[in-house]
Amino acid sequence: MPEAGTREFRGKPAAPGLATGTLVFLDEATNRQAETSDAAPGSPDEEARRLREAIAASGEDLTALMSSLDEQSAGIIEFQIAMLEDDVLVEPALASIGAGQGAGVAWRGALDEQIADYEAAEDEYFRARSADLRDLRDRVLRHLGGGLQAQAILGGVVLAGRDVTPSRFLETDWSRGGGLALRQGSPSSHVAMLARARGVPMVVGLGDIELSDESEVLLDGDSGLLIVDPDAGARAAFAERQEAARNTRESEDEFRSKPAVTRDGTPVSVMINVADPDELDALDPSHCDGIGLVRSEFLFHGAGGLPDEERQYLAYRRILTWAAGKPVIIRTLDAGGDKPIAGLTAPDESNPFLGLRGLRLSLARPEVFRVQLRALGRVALQGNLKIMLPMVTRPEEIAQAKRLYAEALASLRAEGTDCAEAPLGMMVEVPAAAIAPELFGEAAFFSVGSNDLTQYVTAAGRDIAAVADLNDTLHPAVLKLIRSLVEGAAAMGREVSLCGDAGGEPAQIPALLRCGLRSLSVAPRALGRTKATIATTDLGDADG
Repeated sequence: MPEAGTREFRGKPAAPGLATGTLVFLDEATNRQAETSDAAPGSPDEEARRLREAIAASGEDLTALMSSLDEQSAGIIEFQIAMLEDDVLVEPALASIGAGQGAGVAWRGALDEQIADYEAAEDEYFRARSADLRDLRDRVLRHLGGGLQAQAILGGVVLAGRDVTPSRFLETDWSRGGGLALRQGSPSSHVAMLARARGVPMVVGLGDIELSDESEVLLDGDSGLLIVDPDAGARAAFAERQEAARNTRESEDEFRSKPAVTRDGTPVSVMINVADPDELDALDPSHCDGIGLVRSEFLFHGAGGLPDEERQYLAYRRILTWAAGKPVIIRTLDAGGDKPIAGLTAPDESNPFLGLRGLRLSLARPEVFRVQLRALGRVALQGNLKIMLPMVTRPEEIAQAKRLYAEALASLRAEGTDCAEAPLGMMVEVPAAAIAPELFGEAAFFSVGSNDLTQYVTAAGRDIAAVADLNDTLHPAVLKLIRSLVEGAAAMGREVSLCGDAGGEPAQIPALLRCGLRSLSVAPRALGRTKATIATTDLGDADG
């Protein structure tokens, strides 16, 4: 039995892992200070000017933060910048200012109303985005209060509160450990995605519980449990679990530098996914078989607008140089869906995951696509480059892309610029492509995008907690499609790899290998775990 004073609270797991530390509440007091200056607001013109200046300063903050982030994090901040630049967000506040309110009161009132609408939405995706609106609300309020700073968080603690905003998460130093314990929040929120990517344990949905600042807590992100003021027995049991987790990580790390081979001797290629070239500085190319996915979107998230040819060429060259002759698969721009890009993606699609995204968007904006294809044509001379097209649905799309690529190469040669033609393959994430791979003979190779393929096959959004159990790569229909794709590709003489999250999940790797896959591309931090899982998998006669 726990000692008196020990309390346990159950929430929802949002990011796995175990954390211990002191509970620290996020302070929102500074945001209220912005409104005290509105006791005697200026003229409507003055207050409107103050609001616009605070919004512009907030945009500059976010742009500066975005410049130091990886592709996933930068995409989330880009999403916030796009929201901040949307007149629909600002107009209600300006209307209230015109009616005599001060800038701070008007802004909070307008944003609180929109936040409430998002939180009341039936769609989990929209409910999860309410944290982004709170982020924007609070940042602008701080600027209206004279640039008041948010409470400094040093890391190594368990942050508690109603919710945490993406920028607060990104401004926290998680290298010292720590976690998140939230009364509300969502497993589908941007913060939850960031926490999972960085290995920060997170529990949401703890409810209206009473907690004390500076309490000692144990946070279990695997089961969604928060233990406050733990007794000696709880601390000892938790320490044992942490030690076991450390031992597992150390054991997995021993496989990082070794070739991946199953227990029965079947070799498997294990490559890495790259979201930003800066990731490579801390990685050894000998630990992987190449790069199975470069998310080129990292180049399109920045204050300078869409990247020009030279900027793209230099970034791609850096990646190929690091790979030192190993294959590098660069995916052409995969914007849209949950990856909006200001000035490029449509802001008002009713269902962006089924809209103008991936290759569809590139073909609709050939002036942008040609710049990327020219840069790829130039960098093809620097290493073992392959080009991958996302969201392919019809063979005609590959034919169109090939024509644009040929035109880009011809224009380079006409200018006297050295270039080369790299193989053009495709991601298989649309069920239409997985069902009939024989239609896509023009593709030089296939790579399964398990995240999107799974959500499209199961009709369950990958970021919607309410249907998380349905969004399962191990669903027999998903595995059947993958096996059929591998067999169809083999008949065509095409290689098939997998570059989605499933390739780095130990529970899913054996089933994927039994579908015939022999090439997986995973997040760099999953290299050891993936190879260790492969080493314990016995395929036997699974290929038969």
